[in-house]
Amino acid sequence: MCVFKLGDLRVVDLTKPLDPATETRRCHLFRFNTGGPIPDFHTIMDLTSHLGTHVECPYHHDDNWPSAAELPLDCFMGRAVYLTLEAEPNSYITAGLLDKACEGKVKEGDILILDSAYKLPPFTPDTNTKKDRRLFVNGETAEWMVEHKIKCVGFGDGVSIENRNEDVKPFHDVCMAKNIVFLEVLKNLEQLEQEIFFMSYSPLPIMGLDSCPVRAYAIEGIKEFR
Repeated sequence: MCVFKLGDLRVVDLTKPLDPATETRRCHLFRFNTGGPIPDFHTIMDLTSHLGTHVECPYHHDDNWPSAAELPLDCFMGRAVYLTLEAEPNSYITAGLLDKACEGKVKEGDILILDSAYKLPPFTPDTNTKKDRRLFVNGETAEWMVEHKIKCVGFGDGVSIENRNEDVKPFHDVCMAKNIVFLEVLKNLEQLEQEIFFMSYSPLPIMGLDSCPVRAYAIEGIKEFR
C-alpha cells in the first residue's frame, strides 16, 4: 500500500515504515492514559533523529549551521529528479557521470535522488562487505551539487554514503555549508513511473534538531513539476 490515486495524480509513499520492536536504531514509544472519565492516550517518543527515512540538516555537521527549524519550508519540497546511474560497481559518482545523467533534466533548486542497480539496504551488517557493490559519493560529488545549486540530495539503496571517512566528511561538509540537505533511507523508488515529480519530506520545526524522521512522498502528474 505505497501507491495512491488522487484524481489524475499518482502519489508514491517513499518512506520506510518503523516498528519499535525491530528497529536497530533508537525507537521507543511509551503510551499512557492521562486518566479521567474519557480515555485520553498520549505517547512519549524516544527516538534518534537519524531514524528510518530522515532528512539531515546542516546543523548535523556544524554547530553554526542551520537546524531543522531554521531552514525555510521550501527546502523540504519541490521539483525532484530521480536518476539511476550506470557505472561500475564500487565506483565514485563523478562530475562527468552526473553531467551525462543529468543533462537537460536538472534545474537550479531541484531535489536530486541518486540510485544505481547495485541495491543494498543502508546501515546494515552487510555495509562495506563484499556484498556491498553500491556507488560512492565524495567531495567531487558534493562540488557538483553546489555548482548546480541542488537544494537536496537523496539516496536510493544503490548509493553508499558510509563508505569511508575520507569521502563522507567532505561530501557532508561541502554540501551542508551551502544548506543542501540530505534525504536518506528512501524506499519504494521502483514504484515511480516518472523521472520528474513533486516531492515533500518536511521535518518537525524544532530548534536545535540536526535531523528528523520524515514521511517522504512523490506526487506524479502535477504539470508544473513534470
